[in-house]
Amino acid sequence: MLSSDSMTYPAPVSRLRQLNTEQVHKLRIFIKKRVMNLDDVEDILQATFLEALRNEHKFRYDSQPQTWLCGIALNLIRNHFRKLYKQPFQESWEDREEQEVSDGCDIGAQVDDHRQLARVVRAIGSLPITMQQVLRVSLEMDGNYQDTASSLGVPIGTVRSRLSRAREQLKRSVPCVF
Repeated sequence: MLSSDSMTYPAPVSRLRQLNTEQVHKLRIFIKKRVMNLDDVEDILQATFLEALRNEHKFRYDSQPQTWLCGIALNLIRNHFRKLYKQPFQESWEDREEQEVSDGCDIGAQVDDHRQLARVVRAIGSLPITMQQVLRVSLEMDGNYQDTASSLGVPIGTVRSRLSRAREQLKRSVPCVF
């Protein structure tokens, strides 16, 4: 007969490996709230589990496994968006039009929208250069008047005035947009 000292016992199964369907579903929802593309959600979910298994030895059970997994998922989501925003946007107008047509959207409305957009672009191009510049920099600064003024080296009142006049001119040039 074997003594208890010489017996080997199986290692206890990690709580990370015992997640139930509801816990996995909650993790998927956690990721889905932050990432809209369903393919990316599934990729991040799988990467979360893979990363958790790789680093299982680091989990100290100071928190619930679900909390630890959410932390891993959040780091992976941040990395996902960092990579995504480093890539240049490559969609062309032709690609967009083909996609919209294949989606079964109202083609007449799309044509009207494209025409309206062309009118707006022409109207902005007809503005005085100083107004165009304030519009461009204001967009780059997310509409922050102070940052726009600092970037252009003009008083904030000048930014407000130019933007106001630009809006008025655009309303007259393209009435149904504004």
